[in-house]
Amino acid sequence: MRPLAHGLPGALTELLKAAPLSDGKVTFAWGAAVGPAIERVTAVKLERRVLIVETASAQWSREIMRSSPTILRRLHRFLGADVVDRIETRTNTNLKV
Repeated sequence: MRPLAHGLPGALTELLKAAPLSDGKVTFAWGAAVGPAIERVTAVKLERRVLIVETASAQWSREIMRSSPTILRRLHRFLGADVVDRIETRTNTNLKV
């Protein structure tokens, strides 16, 4: 028998996919896809299947773009393959982190 915690990621993924698309859902999926360190220094919004990621610095923008294939695969798992086509970053030094 496997612990309940092993089934939670899959169950959470299915619940998230089934929920209606909203800003909160996109933000939650972003945090789950990138983890707390990147989530703290970014803000996201979805515009016509493009995920716009505002970052606190150019270094974070570069890191996100370097990791974007992996992040995009994770977002597809949480949101579905037809929600986000690509990721774009914008540096916003006024972003409160």
